[in-house]
Amino acid sequence: MGTLLRLPSPPILITSQRSNLSFTPLLHPNTKTLPRKFHHRIHCGKHGNFLDLKPISKPESLDFDLSWVDPSTRSRFDVIIIGTGPAGLCLAEQVACHGIKVCCVDPSPLSMWPNNYGVWVDEFESSGLEDCLDKTWPMACVHINDHRTKYLDRAYGRVSRKELKMKLLEGCVSNNVKFHQAKVWKAEHKEFESSVVCSDGNELKASLIVDASGFASTFIEYDKPRNHGYQIAHGILAEVDCHPFDLDKMLLMDWRDSHLGNEPDIRARNSTLPTFLYAMPFDSNLVFLEETSLVSRPVLSYMEVKKRMVARLRHLGIKVKSVIEEEKCLIPMGGPLPRIPQSVMGIGGTAGIVHPSTGYMVARTLAVAPVLADVIAECLGSTRMIRGKPLCHRVWNGLWPLEKRCVREYYSFGMETLLKLDLNGTRRFFDAFFDLDPHYWHGFLSSRLSLGELAMLSLSLFGRASNPSRFDIVTKCPAPLVKMMGNLALETI
Repeated sequence: MGTLLRLPSPPILITSQRSNLSFTPLLHPNTKTLPRKFHHRIHCGKHGNFLDLKPISKPESLDFDLSWVDPSTRSRFDVIIIGTGPAGLCLAEQVACHGIKVCCVDPSPLSMWPNNYGVWVDEFESSGLEDCLDKTWPMACVHINDHRTKYLDRAYGRVSRKELKMKLLEGCVSNNVKFHQAKVWKAEHKEFESSVVCSDGNELKASLIVDASGFASTFIEYDKPRNHGYQIAHGILAEVDCHPFDLDKMLLMDWRDSHLGNEPDIRARNSTLPTFLYAMPFDSNLVFLEETSLVSRPVLSYMEVKKRMVARLRHLGIKVKSVIEEEKCLIPMGGPLPRIPQSVMGIGGTAGIVHPSTGYMVARTLAVAPVLADVIAECLGSTRMIRGKPLCHRVWNGLWPLEKRCVREYYSFGMETLLKLDLNGTRRFFDAFFDLDPHYWHGFLSSRLSLGELAMLSLSLFGRASNPSRFDIVTKCPAPLVKMMGNLALETI
């Protein structure tokens, strides 16, 4: 989400409810009221439409000395990776450290990634990447409604895109990864060798092609209908006169809807297909704000998301002085995995790694890259014995072993259930979800629970749910449950 943060991807960047009472800002649990001065600041001032503002920040490129491919040498590689996002660079570094010849192909390898990435701090700590966080908050919070707020004792951080990319590039260069600046037009395969044809006319050959180019890739094949849900969001990094957010807390979700009190048509639509606010306050005048539709099918209108965000910021008393960065995200969630195996390997968005229920992907991609690299190294290491179809079979099943595929079916079941919930049902769901033992909600959001643990989570969630929420589960879950059980049966045959 904003998001729950996401990797960029075309077409947009397929790279993330209250009553009529007055706005209640984020407060510490022990804080009863706000200073009168702050109330005055909220209710005074003019509120322009931030959509009229153009982003100040311009795309930039890193100043970094890469090792480029010399096409005249007709070098042959062990692995060619298409794309230099976090997934591609991390895998390139991890594979190359085994002594395997790797080449990354991208139209602009040194361009900065456009999206903001948010992660749970413990996830980056477990990957040794905590030095790549430029801001952390010791707690997160979730507004269920005007009267109920959850305070989550789990640190959250924003990824420094520059630090992370520099660190991954340094790892690639130190392990002799080569780079080629071009767009890949097509991939071709022979029995024991594959090649990519690039936009500059060059052809590069390798034993394995890995696609890390994002959701819109045309190189990965599916053998089932792609019935994705979609997460869509509009975000801005903004300079503001003031904002009402606690600087010690990251706002994970705000499901309140009283900002739509004077917008009955939008409020009615929001009650059916709700959106929430995700916010990272950096200081009293700098904040990242993102209005997000957690999941919808078909995708919620992008204009609708922006209208709701305008109404929300006006209600919160937030006057945007300047937009530093603008973020537009559309993320396919759930749906089938790619055909396993196939000639092109995938990682990141192309491989179905995005969390089907939340949209999280960055931390998980960085965690699975070493696992996939070990499988590739085992196949392409010193013995040089495994090629062609056996290689593809090994690497795909290394990324998606049977248990992981079954676990993903459960997360997809979660997504299908969320698709059936209206605003009140969504509120009730998250009210019960964040009351779970932290082991379960931490593990669910970080994709690290086993199938057995997910079953225990379901039982605990049902036990903690309110009666209306249990009614939602009983009446709206059977169809997604039957679908999940059918898919699990197919996976285990």
